[in-house]
Amino acid sequence: MKKWSVLAAIIAAMGAGQALAAPTLTGQPPLVLGHRGAAGYLPDHTLAGYSKAIEMGADYIEPDLVSTKDGVLIVRHEPNIKDTSDIASHPEFAERKRKFKIDGVEEEGWFAFDFTLAEIKTLKAIQPRADRSAAYNGQFEIVTFDEVLALRAAKSKETGREIGVYPETKHPTLHQQLGLPLEEKLIAALKKYNLNRKNAPVFIQSFETSNLKTLRKLTPVKLVFLIDGNDVRADGSIDSGKPYDFVVNDDPRGFADMLSPAGLKEIKQFADGIGPWKPYLISWKFKTDADGKKIDVNGDKEIDQRDATLLPPSSVVQDAHKAGLLVHPFTFRNEAKLLAADFKGSPEAEYLTYFALGVDGVFSDFSDTAVATRKRYLAK
Repeated sequence: MKKWSVLAAIIAAMGAGQALAAPTLTGQPPLVLGHRGAAGYLPDHTLAGYSKAIEMGADYIEPDLVSTKDGVLIVRHEPNIKDTSDIASHPEFAERKRKFKIDGVEEEGWFAFDFTLAEIKTLKAIQPRADRSAAYNGQFEIVTFDEVLALRAAKSKETGREIGVYPETKHPTLHQQLGLPLEEKLIAALKKYNLNRKNAPVFIQSFETSNLKTLRKLTPVKLVFLIDGNDVRADGSIDSGKPYDFVVNDDPRGFADMLSPAGLKEIKQFADGIGPWKPYLISWKFKTDADGKKIDVNGDKEIDQRDATLLPPSSVVQDAHKAGLLVHPFTFRNEAKLLAADFKGSPEAEYLTYFALGVDGVFSDFSDTAVATRKRYLAK
């Protein structure tokens, strides 16, 4: 497939107002998944953020789950809450700052599993990304998974549409090692809200296969194996890394190996879909100098995706669909520095390109942009 073929065809069709079929696994329109709520506008994982994503039309909201010391599931992107909460401004917790290895990598900060829920509730959420507004820092409390499910139920009733929930089990092997397993508590919460059923608007996602295999025995809801990556090299190849349960179990394979036809067939035995990092579907490459270093093509003194150009799409979507797996890539963001030069600063052009590939859903920090672009894509 020629480099420009997908993108050019989509933009041409968009401009002409032509109808574009949804080449998804089911033939249904791709889902918009509110990544951490409305992360492009408000601090991650807050009730306000989830409400805003729903207001903007997201089909699902995504809470990341970690455990407190007393075994309560709260929603934070990581157990280390130094970048997502105002804990650094709480002198009463200063002595609890420490170093700890998360999946074998040492971090320093404050960790949710060192605090009770009552203590966590004294904290407020903050914006973790320096390039986004900090105007709402300190305004919203850290919430439990139960509170998110209650919000989902209320908003579904209020809007007249069934809002989905897409929880992620964060570092499940680590939580097992700490004596704070996530799986049964997650399922108990789903049962409380009548969501532990096959046709429930629920996906559970994880970067670890053993966690999903355990969940498969506990629940009939849809499961998704996330495919992570560390970096895109200058030539467009991906440094993929490994699932932590593979590390613990001495499995020599990495994330990229699971995207082979054989790997996808294996995933189908314990999951309903995959959530790959975007460049596994369409990667990008950089121009390099004589030393192999990436070149600042646009001369803005920054090396980012604006200096990169797209490579031809991989066969991952087609291969996954052939195996009967849904494909939900992450993460779509509006900032120009996160868009390859081909998209000319337009997040809409990026969405359209991935929709044309047949993805079944997109994790987006900006649900409004994703929903509006999907509407254009599907319009006659």
